[in-house]
Amino acid sequence: MLARLLRWGLVLLLLLAGAAALAAWHVQRFLEGPIGSPEQTHRLVIERGENLRGVARELEAAGMMPEPLLLVALGRWTGQAARIQAGEYRVRGEWRPRELLERLVAGDVVQHELTLVEGWTIDQVRAAVAGHDALEHTLGEVANSGLMAALGLAGGHPEGRFLPDTYRFPRGTTDRAFLRRAARAMEQVLDEQWERRDPGLPLESPDEALVLASIVEKETAVPAERARIAGVFVNRLRRGMRLQTDPTVIYGLGADYAGDLTREHLRRDTPYNTYTRGGLPPTPIAIPGRAAIHAALHPAETDALYFVARGDGSHVFSETLEAHNRAVRKYQINGD
Repeated sequence: MLARLLRWGLVLLLLLAGAAALAAWHVQRFLEGPIGSPEQTHRLVIERGENLRGVARELEAAGMMPEPLLLVALGRWTGQAARIQAGEYRVRGEWRPRELLERLVAGDVVQHELTLVEGWTIDQVRAAVAGHDALEHTLGEVANSGLMAALGLAGGHPEGRFLPDTYRFPRGTTDRAFLRRAARAMEQVLDEQWERRDPGLPLESPDEALVLASIVEKETAVPAERARIAGVFVNRLRRGMRLQTDPTVIYGLGADYAGDLTREHLRRDTPYNTYTRGGLPPTPIAIPGRAAIHAALHPAETDALYFVARGDGSHVFSETLEAHNRAVRKYQINGD
């Protein structure tokens, strides 16, 4: 009888050992294998308060994570289950369970991008921000006149106040946070450039430098010309001459400008018409890039007081009105 019991006990032990070995092999295969196939990806959004069990079920429903309970057990055993972070993730099937948990705990969320382009106006900036689906939109009813206050920043008019650059951010970032970041980036660049400006410029403040930089930005897309364009405007400011620059007139016309600048437009007085008013306009007319800001604060030394577009994006620079008029006739009048 005793021998029979011993035999059955040995068989039971062998079965238990086999089951344990099989379970260990199964867990090891789970830990070392990918959570899906290499070509699989899944957009996973973890809401605040969501637990790892819900994440595992969603991945299982997406055709990944064939052993969701093992992922939950792993998370609890490592202490990571309670530390996963909310956000948007792009889960790849080639990841192993431990890598998945590490990324969820680290908050390795998807980074979206939005580029603010040199020369954009505030309306274009706001349209791009409002049209980005990864941003949380809170500024829809805020007018441009109240935008800086809504962002908690100094300054009345928002034109030109946001640094053109490519910004990366996670889904759910508010439009206020995005614009506040771009505004502070512009402030930092402008302050740094202002501290290193050339001496003797006819500019009283960083704000005036920003205005001039915005005009330079709109006048030319040729990098080599920026400093020369700035040099012409600096020369005119020093002499008390009107800037007479078309982009400011166009900006002042607003919706009345339909793409064809006329003599009547040049005579129509607005705060931005630099043909009818002296000095700089009251605000920037666009967002200038770093290169335009640098050019405004480090203008080329030149005797030129005039320039006219050739029609190919570049300009002819002249020191006298006579030479300028000849260039106008050649490239503008006869060229038309």
